[in-house]
Amino acid sequence: MEPPALREAAVRVAFEGLRQIRRLMNSDHPDPLSVPAAWERNQMVRAVALALEAAGIPPSAVDTAGQRTATGYRVGSADQPGVVRVEWLGPAGSGAAQEEPEALRRCADALRPLGWEALEYRGARRHRHLEVEAAI
Repeated sequence: MEPPALREAAVRVAFEGLRQIRRLMNSDHPDPLSVPAAWERNQMVRAVALALEAAGIPPSAVDTAGQRTATGYRVGSADQPGVVRVEWLGPAGSGAAQEEPEALRRCADALRPLGWEALEYRGARRHRHLEVEAAI
């Protein structure tokens, strides 16, 4: 496992790279940093996960056996094109379900200024999640 300081540095560098992509690809927009670039629209799971981690929101994690080991966000594909799903998950007994409403609000608040629309839904067993898509 990568030391936290190295991971934070890598995320900062990657997010700055994403900002540069936005500056170059969205040059015709009045505020190029506020709109997802074409690369982000084509790699939404990666782009949304990077934005969340750059905002200081921790990702969830699983071990080699598939058991969840850390509480945090998980970004995955949704049922429709151009949309990704953000969930808040943790190990059994971690309290992730109780954190879910506030944690998902933090996720949505981190994504909106970057041009992502994040709407909260409830699914099976009243499990909440966000559906995220490019706002423009």
